[in-house]
Amino acid sequence: MTNTLSHIHPEAKIAENVTIEAFCSIAADVVIGEGTWIGPNSTIMDGARIGKNCRIFPGAVISAEPQDLKYQGEPSTATIGDNTIIRECVTINKGTRLDRNDTNIGRSCVLMAYTHVAHDCVIRDHVILANAVQMAGHVHIGEYAFIGGTTAIHQFVKIGAHSMISGGSLVRKDVPPYVTAARDPLSYAGVNSIGLRRRAFSNDKIREIQDIYRIFYLSGLNNTEALDKIKMELNPSAERDDIIKFIEASNRGMMRGNKD
Repeated sequence: MTNTLSHIHPEAKIAENVTIEAFCSIAADVVIGEGTWIGPNSTIMDGARIGKNCRIFPGAVISAEPQDLKYQGEPSTATIGDNTIIRECVTINKGTRLDRNDTNIGRSCVLMAYTHVAHDCVIRDHVILANAVQMAGHVHIGEYAFIGGTTAIHQFVKIGAHSMISGGSLVRKDVPPYVTAARDPLSYAGVNSIGLRRRAFSNDKIREIQDIYRIFYLSGLNNTEALDKIKMELNPSAERDDIIKFIEASNRGMMRGNKD
């Protein structure tokens, strides 16, 4: 269903059962999957790739040009996965170059009101960004992460899967998987055990993750020494190996421990 008060470019590819409310603007290079609802006063710009059964609330701007002075108008995209909810006045910028990067938001995510997702960010499935989270460019967020309201995230930061960051945080360093991050400056505040239990992690698995972070953050060892001790003393597992891989791949450096 399309409201006649909206402007929809005839070249836009819009599936069946898409509802477009009044005063929307939809550009030519746009794809919208079936069952999606586009709320009033939304702006869907060139490069938007919106999946099935999404809900985009009033005032959202999807696939705007990057706020990057290096951008020279190259074709690029902003992709939103199926069943994702974009609340009021969210802004999502497309990538800087199609052959290099793409702004990509996964399936079943929730982006609450006034959130900003900058160019070339990657957000995996089931992520929740609370109100007014502000992301600079090239941020990566792992699946099932929860970012508290008004948090600001520095460019190129990586946030691990199943992590939780408290509201009002300034995220300048990488945040590893499975942890809770809080305080100022942002620090390790324990394992996200409540979130892990909600996702059917066993108590034994949670204790294993806690043992890993006791070594990494609480033993007084430097990062290299801590990783060596984790590899030597703890048996390989998917979670252990994910944590090691994340830390070893960090370019910005890791969030501090709570006793630093």
